[in-house]
Amino acid sequence: MGRKVLVLNADYRALTVCSVSKAFLLVYMNKAEVVRKVENEFLRSVTQFLVMPAVIRLFSYVSVPYKGVMLSRQNIFRRDGHKCLYCGSREDLTLDHVLPRSRGGKTSWQNLATACKRCNSKKGDFTPEEANMKLPYSPFKPSFVVFLKEFAGTNNEHWSPFLQGKDNKD
Repeated sequence: MGRKVLVLNADYRALTVCSVSKAFLLVYMNKAEVVRKVENEFLRSVTQFLVMPAVIRLFSYVSVPYKGVMLSRQNIFRRDGHKCLYCGSREDLTLDHVLPRSRGGKTSWQNLATACKRCNSKKGDFTPEEANMKLPYSPFKPSFVVFLKEFAGTNNEHWSPFLQGKDNKD
């Protein structure tokens, strides 16, 4: 039961991700309904076969004032696909300040990029342009929905219809 289940708010907006056992409990206690199930997989009890939930929807609306993505080393790596943005390597990763801190660069989503230690050392105290090292895109603050998509992976067709819309909370 290592699967994860997408939890939707009452208005069908993506809210969070939980374990299958937590999702089953919410459905069993009539706090949620199964919106999408995993075909040909079941939860088994002594006497029953129950559907394996992939997406559930809460019956009661949960007010979430702001659902942002916390700035952290692991979240930067996740945003950048766990690879160096300069050379594409997946070895010896660290964080690089695009505009170096010594030159006024801040520690923010828009100024941090994943880099291997070799590229970080080569870039040194320069901007990418000065070091003649191109970034494939400008660093950005991802939305919560972007992170849910990443968590789902590319093969979770059950989640994708609910993660298509623009996350307007960010």
